[in-house]
Amino acid sequence: MKKTLAAIATGMILIAAAGVPQAQAQTKVRIATEGAYLPWNGMDASGKLIGFEIDLAAELCKRIGATCEVMAQDWDGIIPGLQSRKYDVIMAGMSITDERKQVISFAGPYATEPTVFAAMKGSPLLDQNLPTTAVDMAEITPDEQKLIDQTGAAVKGKTVGVQVSTIQQNMLEQLMPGVEVRTYDKVDNLGLDLVSGRIDAIVADRSAIEGLIKAGDQNKDITKFGPAFSRGVLGEGVGAGVRKADTELQAKLDKAIKEATADGTITKLTTQWFGYDTSIK
Repeated sequence: MKKTLAAIATGMILIAAAGVPQAQAQTKVRIATEGAYLPWNGMDASGKLIGFEIDLAAELCKRIGATCEVMAQDWDGIIPGLQSRKYDVIMAGMSITDERKQVISFAGPYATEPTVFAAMKGSPLLDQNLPTTAVDMAEITPDEQKLIDQTGAAVKGKTVGVQVSTIQQNMLEQLMPGVEVRTYDKVDNLGLDLVSGRIDAIVADRSAIEGLIKAGDQNKDITKFGPAFSRGVLGEGVGAGVRKADTELQAKLDKAIKEATADGTITKLTTQWFGYDTSIK
C-alpha cells in the first residue's frame, strides 16, 4: 500500500474547537489519518472522514484549545509527511513501536487491541483448531512461545496477506519464518484477495477483520482463527505521532489523552465505534 509521499489530501474536514473560549489561543493543528481503516478511521459515502480517531481528534483538540484540520494521507508516506511538515500529528491507528520512536515521538497510547488471523470457511487452517488464547508478547512465557510457534507452524508455507509497513508485517517476518508474506495497500484489498482465493489467510487488528466480515455478503465466510496477539513486536498500543522537536504539542496531547482516558471519554468513543472497550487500562 501507499507507494508515494505525494499529498493525497482527500476528504479534508474541519473540526471546530467548539466551546473553546475566544481568549484562548486558536492554535491550528493539522492531523493526518489514513481514512481507510474503520473503525479507527475511514470515509462515508460522501467522502467525509469518520471513525473513532476522527471523533477523538475533535475531543483532544477541544481539550488543548486548538482548531484542528484532519486530512487523509496514504499510510506508506504518513511518517515522511509528518517530518516534512505537511501536518503536525498522525492519528491513524499507528502503534507505538521502538522502531517508530527512533524517528518520531508519541502522545498516548490512547487505545489498543489484539492482532488476529483469518481464513475462509472451509480452509484447512481452520481444521487445525488452534487455541484462541490471548498471547501478551511483552514478556513471552514458555506457554506463549509454544502458541506463537504453533501458529507459525500452521501458516508455514501459506500465503498470508498483510497491510504493508504495519506491526503485523513485522510480526510475520520476525516471529513466523516460512510464511509467504504478501503486502497490500489497504485492508479492503486483503479481503478481496482472501475471498477470491488468491491468498490463504490474512492477519490484522481484530476490528479491521471484523469490519471486513461486516462489509458485505461476499465476506461473510471470513473466519478468525488462532490466538489473539498483543504487545511485544506489535508495540505498546496506538498513539498520536508528532515530530520529535514538537515537545510542547506532544505534552499537551499526552495530558489530554490521559484526562480523556481517566474520565471515560475514550471508553465511550471506542465502545461506540468498535462495539467493545479498547481504551488503555
